[in-house]
Amino acid sequence: MSKKVHLPIPAQKALRRLGKDINHARRRRRVAMELMSERAGFSRITLAKIERGDPSVSMGAYASALFVLGMIDHLAQVADASRDIIGREMEEENLPQRIRAHPGRKGELGE
Repeated sequence: MSKKVHLPIPAQKALRRLGKDINHARRRRRVAMELMSERAGFSRITLAKIERGDPSVSMGAYASALFVLGMIDHLAQVADASRDIIGREMEEENLPQRIRAHPGRKGELGE
């Protein structure tokens, strides 16, 4: 019996999409569920849950599935700072307008 996890609808949709993508990648590679779950180190039931996008499955299990498929690099890019447009814009708003030299700190900045 799986525990009930409440997620925002966009998060549910994203997990279902991830599960479907994992399923399609496994089938494109012609890897049977039994072999995939064995290589990933979890049960066939867990793999079925992953492929449904079940939020009660650990992130580690999703990561293992991606690793077995040779797609682990995609996980590393999920929260990549270079793709965080909102975070970068917020950071730029907080940058100082001027940087003042501190008295008594000679020799810094090529002085």
